Amino acid sequence: MTYPHKVKDISRAEEGRKKIKWAREWMPVLRKIREKFEKEKPFEGLKVGMALHLEKKTAVLVETIVAGGAEAAITSCNPLTTDDDVAAAVADFAQVYAWANETEEEYYQNLNTVLDFKPDFVIDDGADLMTLLHTKRKELLPNVFGGNEETTTGVIRLKNMAKEGILQFPVMAVNDALMKHHFDNRYGTGQSAIEGILRATNRLLSGATVVVAGHGWVGRGIARNLQGLKATVIVVEVDPVRALEALYDGFIVTNMLDALQKYKPDFVITATGDRDVVRKEHFEVAPDGLILANAGHFNVEIAVDQLEELAVKKNRVKDCVDEYVLPNGKRLFLLSEGRLVNLARPCGQGHPIEVMDYSFAVQALSLEYLVKNKGKLEPKVYTPPREIDEEIARIKLNSLGIKLEELTEVQKKYLADWKSGT
Repeated sequence: MTYPHKVKDISRAEEGRKKIKWAREWMPVLRKIREKFEKEKPFEGLKVGMALHLEKKTAVLVETIVAGGAEAAITSCNPLTTDDDVAAAVADFAQVYAWANETEEEYYQNLNTVLDFKPDFVIDDGADLMTLLHTKRKELLPNVFGGNEETTTGVIRLKNMAKEGILQFPVMAVNDALMKHHFDNRYGTGQSAIEGILRATNRLLSGATVVVAGHGWVGRGIARNLQGLKATVIVVEVDPVRALEALYDGFIVTNMLDALQKYKPDFVITATGDRDVVRKEHFEVAPDGLILANAGHFNVEIAVDQLEELAVKKNRVKDCVDEYVLPNGKRLFLLSEGRLVNLARPCGQGHPIEVMDYSFAVQALSLEYLVKNKGKLEPKVYTPPREIDEEIARIKLNSLGIKLEELTEVQKKYLADWKSGT
């Protein structure tokens, strides 16, 4: 059976099935959750609409939700990040509307098509789907009972919506779960952003000078991996506490102008969640040959519009790499059009499979939590319960054969007794 779909080429499904099988092999947590869902059917009779980076690990999440009894429809949360092989294969078990290199118009058409499915619950990455629901598709809001949000940027948007009284249903901030940001943001992006840069450029990072803008969980993961590859790492931060932490982690800390002028880096990687982190004043002083990459969710961290206005010539020199020639002849190279360098096709392959096993396990169990508490939660943003984090960690540890220490009754009593001090 093939579900309703709009993909690049449905004949590519067999190759997509192979990719999904490979991912499934290394996702023991979702496998265990799927076994539970198949028995309990927590989503029986429900429709789930999704906007996520559509690649092999995501497909395993969709399979898991469908195994729980749901009907599902999915599109991508980014015009460049769909794996067309996987999209074709997803049509085996869900509605799918996505392909690589969508135009902005096609991107929003696909989001709307998922909403035409009239979902009861939504799963989002970046909050474009939920924003569309609350602006141009308000007629559907009474039938939506909750949602999950995957990433930092999306959580920020949704918390602002809740603060302004606009959010109309409860949302689980999947990004705020410990098993998400401690692993996905730090270890996942820390590896996959570098992998995307290497696939795009084939440049040597050992001995290179790299500016990392932002020292949150994503930025520190990238910085530490670069440090391990023996690059010289310069951190740019606006938060004084994070800046001091970066200094204590062994990085050079300064602002963007000084970083570009004084250290003449080979690469700049943005990871802030904010816009115009690298802009006209920075392009003008950047060294010739600088490579610019973004590991934040949206394509606004590097001010591509300002770079387009400043440049006198633009060339696509290879997959994922655009050369911008400035009036003085200086060349700047932008990777993946300023979009997510770790996910934009064909250079980005997404996070390591094991890391997405944790993140998507949080997604699956958070959706189950929303369904169980349907009608009981206020329209605001919630952090997934600690029990979800612990369940995921225990499943993973068990799969590795790792045994935990257990508290004795005396130890439990000691910790529970506030008078105990000696």
